Amino acid sequence: MVNAEKEPILSSFLYASILSHDCLEQALGFVLANRLQNPTLLATQLMDIFCNVMVHDRGIQSSVRLDLQAFKNRDPACLSYSSAILHLKVFGIDIHPALICVSCSAARIGEGILLDHGTGVVIGETSVIGDRCTLGGTGKEIGDRHPKIGDGAVLGTCATILGNIRIGAGAMVAAGSLVLKDVPSHSMVAGNPAKLIGFVDEQDQSLTMKHDATKEFFRNVAIAYSGTIPNGVAEKEDVIKRI
Repeated sequence: MVNAEKEPILSSFLYASILSHDCLEQALGFVLANRLQNPTLLATQLMDIFCNVMVHDRGIQSSVRLDLQAFKNRDPACLSYSSAILHLKVFGIDIHPALICVSCSAARIGEGILLDHGTGVVIGETSVIGDRCTLGGTGKEIGDRHPKIGDGAVLGTCATILGNIRIGAGAMVAAGSLVLKDVPSHSMVAGNPAKLIGFVDEQDQSLTMKHDATKEFFRNVAIAYSGTIPNGVAEKEDVIKRI
């Protein structure tokens, strides 16, 4: 009821989805059914199936509660149990049907699992995931905990920025890099973990992605990784002298 009082406009949605049901299984069945319904399979049909399975399976009941507890305890963006049921994304995760079939003893997903930022997660046919596992989380900190990208910065394809990392203005991050530390303005970083390999002169690199600038960037990457620059780290003056 606390959430309904804070968000009066959404109170009817909260009531229909959670408060009007007799138990957690019915509420979860209602939410899942409405997300998965389509013109040939109605929400009412799906809800009957989901509720019938969950109400009669104590193992599923236990797993549901432990999974919700995992989200509430470990995801700083999850402020309530109702948020975990109503708002957290379940699509974009590819789980093989064998992991849902109780007769497939080789495949197993444990209890108390947190799939944080689940888009792109693929769990194969013979995968085994133990209890209390977290896939994709970066910590339990609250408050200011996400990346800050400066004006004109360029992030290459599949670059990963983890945590409260600052990417300076006009900086370039190479494709596939894993950035764990702040990146200076107008610098170039690459690798796993990303290391400083040089600097660019353009003030707004995102607007001046010329072919020669791109080639120069990868030239610096090659120099850094061939050992010309020790440990792949260089100051701006040092890079200018070597190039």
